[in-house]
Amino acid sequence: MMKLLRKHRHWLMIVIAILAIPFVFYFVQRPDYGAIRSDQFARVYDRNVSMIEAQQTVRLFNLAQALGMSDFVQSLTVGAGQNQNQVYAQFVLNLLVLRHEAARLGIRPGAPEIADRVRDLPAFRGDAGFDIKKFSDFVQNGLSPNGLGEEHIELLVRDELSLNQIKQLLAAGVSIPAAEIKANYDRAYDVLSVNLIRLRPADFEKDIKITDEDLRKYYDAHKAELKTEEKRKVEFISLALSEEQKKLTGKERIEALQKLSDRANDLTQALLERGADFEAVAAKFQLTVQQSGEFTATAPDPKLNVDPQLGGTAFKLSPQEPNSDPIQVADGFYILHLTGVVEARPLSIEEAKLKIAEAIKNSRARELTSTKGAEIVHQLREAKKSGQPLDAAIQKSGAKIEKVPSFSLLEETPPRGENKAKKESPELMGIKDAVAYMNPGDISDFFPSEEGGLIAILEKRETPATANNTEKKAAFENRLLNNKRQIVFYEWLRDRQRAANAQFVKG
Repeated sequence: MMKLLRKHRHWLMIVIAILAIPFVFYFVQRPDYGAIRSDQFARVYDRNVSMIEAQQTVRLFNLAQALGMSDFVQSLTVGAGQNQNQVYAQFVLNLLVLRHEAARLGIRPGAPEIADRVRDLPAFRGDAGFDIKKFSDFVQNGLSPNGLGEEHIELLVRDELSLNQIKQLLAAGVSIPAAEIKANYDRAYDVLSVNLIRLRPADFEKDIKITDEDLRKYYDAHKAELKTEEKRKVEFISLALSEEQKKLTGKERIEALQKLSDRANDLTQALLERGADFEAVAAKFQLTVQQSGEFTATAPDPKLNVDPQLGGTAFKLSPQEPNSDPIQVADGFYILHLTGVVEARPLSIEEAKLKIAEAIKNSRARELTSTKGAEIVHQLREAKKSGQPLDAAIQKSGAKIEKVPSFSLLEETPPRGENKAKKESPELMGIKDAVAYMNPGDISDFFPSEEGGLIAILEKRETPATANNTEKKAAFENRLLNNKRQIVFYEWLRDRQRAANAQFVKG
């Protein structure tokens, strides 16, 4: 059967520093669960939606994904999060809302418009445009086995076209003042020169003194958490490609791995028989059983370092179910058998002493770092108010300045074929967020970083040479408008959900 590729959702991304907007999740109402009969899925617009109807709509959701209708799916599932059932529930509700509102507004796309869109769907496009073979294969292999027909494609396309018309109606009144666009454009592309003051917790550790009383208090408060690590011991079988087979590529490698997979599955099946012995089954398959030493979840046995999932799987086994399923690694498969468990036990205060001291030291170092950061910010801002040079105030505080390479809040995408833009440091997004609305000479609050915390000082803000690029400005304005239109649509959708008075069955 033809495999249907699912498209990843593409969210409209605009840096917070350019235009601060609430997350679209805020605008979408999650289902209001109520007590409804168990054979019903929901009650919407004062009518019952059966489980069968909901399941049919979920099949349309899967069909829309397979057809490449990513914008349509995204618009009707926004705010659903990662829970797949929540995604389905949102899609069912929003599709009902969409159809209700389209009918209320008198929106009904015509047959020619639907046909044109069907021919343009990503799933049916080839190098020369619409590919009738792809369409036929999809109908035969993607629709018929799932109880769907061509009419379901047309139904989804009609819904998509209705959605687009509603979005166009909502967008008609959306505008952004020219002054606001200019301010956001300048803020996005101005070249910023920033100095940093970096504070690290390690710099404060030498001043931390820990007493026996501190250790005892921490131990008493965290006794339940202070335990040894559970240890495991396993036997395992490895079914691996030979050295010659490891050199194979493409179809030949896949076939070799498939043979190993079949053998591993046969072995697993044999282990499921009543009274099956791991070593005896391995001997029957002429395989060698290897043993690990005792190991913990954080420090797996060296023999299991072939792949991280081996150690993780070992800690999912139990005396009742001691055998794992086949675990695929780069060059074969492993099957594990649990042979021993050393349960975690509470640590005595002497055993936990080093761990406690480290925890106290780290906690106090972070507190001292944060306190010192706030003090420096206050000193520098007071110095600025009084007209003192910042350099002198920084030197007086004992801090050191670190120069950051100049950057813009919105970095330009390099033309196709050129090298990618310089890699951002892990903390650069935090720096951008801190200085986005600052004026030259301003001092940011102390904010956390991977190594401790930072204070950013905006030295200067310069207009780039490409500031008056007409094409660039137009693209930016279009981006802002699209973003605002999205917000308007999600507000409308949230309002229409309320009007639908949806109540969902729990679970």
